[in-house]
Amino acid sequence: MLRILLTNDDGIEAKGLATLVEALGPLGEVTVVAPLGERSAVGHGLTLRSPLNLQQQAEHWFSVDGTPTDCVNVAVAEVLGEVPDLVVSGINAGLNVGDDVTYSGTVAGALEGVLHGVPALAISLQRSSAMDYEGAGVVARRLVEAFMIQGLPQRTFLNVNIPRGEARGIRVTVQARRNQRFPTTRTYDASRGPEVWVRSADLHWDDNKDSDYNAIQEGWVSVTPLHTDWTNRGVLHRVELAVASVAEVR
Repeated sequence: MLRILLTNDDGIEAKGLATLVEALGPLGEVTVVAPLGERSAVGHGLTLRSPLNLQQQAEHWFSVDGTPTDCVNVAVAEVLGEVPDLVVSGINAGLNVGDDVTYSGTVAGALEGVLHGVPALAISLQRSSAMDYEGAGVVARRLVEAFMIQGLPQRTFLNVNIPRGEARGIRVTVQARRNQRFPTTRTYDASRGPEVWVRSADLHWDDNKDSDYNAIQEGWVSVTPLHTDWTNRGVLHRVELAVASVAEVR
């Protein structure tokens, strides 16, 4: 039987998580280990300087007062006692496309799965007034069925983004690029003193017809294969030349 671990960054009570349980339940034994509360935009954070509280909420449902990365580690070490066959993170309330993957707790949950040698998917749904989690769950199930048969390369996971409304289909994409600036607001608290609030970013996306961002704008489900190796192999020789010149100076 397929052992499936689910996590998210919206918290244990998120509707997207419950929908994912229903969608993937027929495929195997599903275990949920998710943050006790919302942990959006925590990236691949790992809690090392304080203990984590693990609580069983229901059968096969557990909460951890930490990050999605914490949840996957606690699941493997304490809840399951072994690595699962699959890790799925989501369904996130909001997209995780382009450079957003570096901030995303949803993506981090899947990333931690592949670091354990497990196939993984991150599932995100574009925000709207009527979030169609059920439809996103159907997409997630179909992709899981397909890739558990086809397989994925080692240390590669799928970042899946689903547009609002009825999708035109599924498109394999690359990660979009953008320039951004996060505006801030200064306030003053009587007990804490000056404070700075980081606000929503002003984003300027590159126009790339092959990107996840463009696919979503055109109404397609975006499936982007991501991997853990950040090495920019295209500039290795250039960096080698620069390092050699430094060595010559010395």
